[in-house]
Amino acid sequence: MKPSIDMTQLLEVHKPPCISLYQPTHRCHPDTLQDPIRYRNSLKEMEASLGKKYSKHDVQFAMDKFNALAHDDHFWNHRTEGLAILGSSDMFQVFELHRDVPELLIVADSFHTKPLLRILQSADRYQILCLDRHVAKLYEGNRDVISPVDLTNLPSTIQEALGSELTEPHLTVASYGTGRGGQAMVHGHGGKKDEVDNDTERFFRSIDRAIIEHHSHPSELPLLLVMLPEHEAIFRSVSHNSFILEEGLAINPESLSIDELRIQAWQKIEPIYLKRLAELVEQYQIARSGQLGSDDLVQVSEASIAGRVSTLLIEADRQVPGRVNLTGEIASGKLSDPEVGDVLNDLTEIVLRMKGKVVVVPQERMPSATGLAATFRY
Repeated sequence: MKPSIDMTQLLEVHKPPCISLYQPTHRCHPDTLQDPIRYRNSLKEMEASLGKKYSKHDVQFAMDKFNALAHDDHFWNHRTEGLAILGSSDMFQVFELHRDVPELLIVADSFHTKPLLRILQSADRYQILCLDRHVAKLYEGNRDVISPVDLTNLPSTIQEALGSELTEPHLTVASYGTGRGGQAMVHGHGGKKDEVDNDTERFFRSIDRAIIEHHSHPSELPLLLVMLPEHEAIFRSVSHNSFILEEGLAINPESLSIDELRIQAWQKIEPIYLKRLAELVEQYQIARSGQLGSDDLVQVSEASIAGRVSTLLIEADRQVPGRVNLTGEIASGKLSDPEVGDVLNDLTEIVLRMKGKVVVVPQERMPSATGLAATFRY
């Protein structure tokens, strides 16, 4: 099972046929019973599509790993909301998706990655930092789900962050008389307040540096703070993270279940998400009025090949059967044809390779009816 989506690897050139299978799945019985049935139906469609171009031997080879999952009961009894399987002769990856995806099978010369990009590039993604004096936890998600982020490169506890430099708590025995039974009364002190505060500040600085380097800068996602007010005040005073949202959740993160955390976080994120979408649409409309934007497939295709597209808005669930050739021309066709894919997917990959930005947008928020809207660099 692939723990995360590496778009760089998926956008590399792979030996065809490149098979992209997407399927909505279910977590709970009895809905789980339909998932392997739908999958086996997709395999029949896959075999028919491959058979149009490849020999029986090549079809069998291409389908071997897909077929191995068809009757794997353990696999089908442990599903999430969605499933993506991408396979070629040199790669086979299974992605568990925490968001429903439309059922889709495409056999082409490259992988169909737009549904994955919707998860990675959608404007509703964000991160959450849960923090107290002792432990840090990071989550990433969207309106539907949040998941823990692997903190391999981040000291998640104060002990990991400070190590031998952590102030040792001390215990003092004072002569306050005797208690019952003649035992001396012991008065314990934790670390002195200024020492504890100093350790907390050093821990928070360490967390801030690691979050910026390994998470905020690479992802450029908004970061929501979830911590008690006294901890938030200290963290904000030492932080240099420009992606932190102005308003966080002033609450002990340990008091929330992961679903409660997602619900409360989305209440903070949704207005920001809607504002960002509106700004992207406005930027496109301004650019278009100045001849630096377009929703025409052919024009955007030629601009993408030339590296002129700075931002590409793509309609979430739209497919345009066809392929983009090296000159930017669009050849039409059917998705079932092994040599035909989705034009919007091709353009997405081209723009990303040219270091442009791609944002997948819900249909109701798109500023065009063609499935795309591009802002040009020049």
